Amino acid sequence: MEQVFRLRENGTSVRTELVAGLTTFMTMAYIIALNPNLLTGFAVGTPLWNGVFLATCLASALGTMCMAFFANKPFVMAPGMGLNSFFAVIVGNIAAMLGTDYTNAFQAALCIVLVEGLIFIPLSVLRIREQIVTAIPLCVRLGIGPAIGLMLMNIGFGSNAGIYAEGNGYTSPFYVMRDFFGAMTPGVLKNSMGAEYTAMVLAVVTMFVGLFAIVLLSLRGIRAAVLLGMLAASLVYWAGQALILHTNPFASLAEASFVPPFADMFSTTFFKFNFPSFFQIGWFTAITLVLTFCMIDMFDTIGTLIGTASRAGMTDKEGNMPNMREALLSDAIGTVAGACTGTSTVTTFVESASGVEAGGRTGLTALTAAVMFLLCVFIAPVAAVIPPPATSAALIYVGILMLQGLRNVDFSAVDEAVPVFLMLLAMPISGSIGHGIGIAMITYAVVKVFTGKASQVSVLTYVISALFLVKFFAAV
Repeated sequence: MEQVFRLRENGTSVRTELVAGLTTFMTMAYIIALNPNLLTGFAVGTPLWNGVFLATCLASALGTMCMAFFANKPFVMAPGMGLNSFFAVIVGNIAAMLGTDYTNAFQAALCIVLVEGLIFIPLSVLRIREQIVTAIPLCVRLGIGPAIGLMLMNIGFGSNAGIYAEGNGYTSPFYVMRDFFGAMTPGVLKNSMGAEYTAMVLAVVTMFVGLFAIVLLSLRGIRAAVLLGMLAASLVYWAGQALILHTNPFASLAEASFVPPFADMFSTTFFKFNFPSFFQIGWFTAITLVLTFCMIDMFDTIGTLIGTASRAGMTDKEGNMPNMREALLSDAIGTVAGACTGTSTVTTFVESASGVEAGGRTGLTALTAAVMFLLCVFIAPVAAVIPPPATSAALIYVGILMLQGLRNVDFSAVDEAVPVFLMLLAMPISGSIGHGIGIAMITYAVVKVFTGKASQVSVLTYVISALFLVKFFAAV
């Protein structure tokens, strides 16, 4: 382990790395079931759902192993949230456009992901993606980590809890700060939430029990604070399910199947590229979709790597991370692996920050999470019993810590502060790291130009800003 991952050089140990890897995995284990749900329209148990489920586990493991051995970084990969929802919309549009069934349209859309990944591999090897990283202004790079922190807290307090009201117009996930603490009275909220009110209260209590447990344990210097806090929150939630909701928290295990549905994957998603249907959507549409996926994935990945690495102290004073090329190459390989096995774009997950906070500093953290993804081919039902509010506690805590990076931003310089402020708002509200960076870069370029400082902006920064303008405003 020492020879492969250079543990002493990075100030860590095998035990710390294993705990960190397990912590990261637990905070993102939801993707195992959520990704096939989103990509197949919640068609649970169908051959396509089973194929995407296995693809999620295998592609996540392969991409993360590349990150572990090529880059020696504690970052974990999986099919990206946001990108998977966009992919599902594209599949639906292709099915309607060509008059074909969803599975055939899904196989056509996989071609987009394959082309994207194949484009990224040479761009990573030739260090072109690294040059794009350096084109991001320093103030924006310094603000990426805190902006991701706000996004993590937004996810933790809202969509990650997975609670929806039974009626009264509630079609979006329950958000703690908006719907619970923002309610006029508990009675009004209860009437709005209906039967989900009790589950909502249990979720809120679970989040804060986990958060407070993590804070108290970390103040005592316990490196496994995040993992232990999640465990404490899980115990509270399981007890509440049994005693208050009168449900068995482990009922799903009784009828769960532990036999991997490989036959379904081979028949629906494994190297099932439907190029004839892909070409039928038109060259202009195809190129536009590929470029859109490329831009979103590129800046989501870059933002996650920079933000998480800065929190771990892995960046220099210019905000650059060593082994960036290897990390970006691993991400590209993960995307190709995802396309070949049958899932949407695989990217570096922002939840990796939880493992970094648990002490993870090397690829051994990533390798641990990768092994867990492989095991989930067989034990996915066990991972599914981890309650979402428990992982929310970890996301909120890590998000708070990532805000500390704001002290490195020079807020006395308005031309640098404004792009960062807009990114801090855009990233959690849009739910996209890439879009937040894009808004910040456009703002930075415009402000510099109209304040007579255009020469301070690199040509590549102008090019990237122009591409984002096209992305945001060019209706096609």
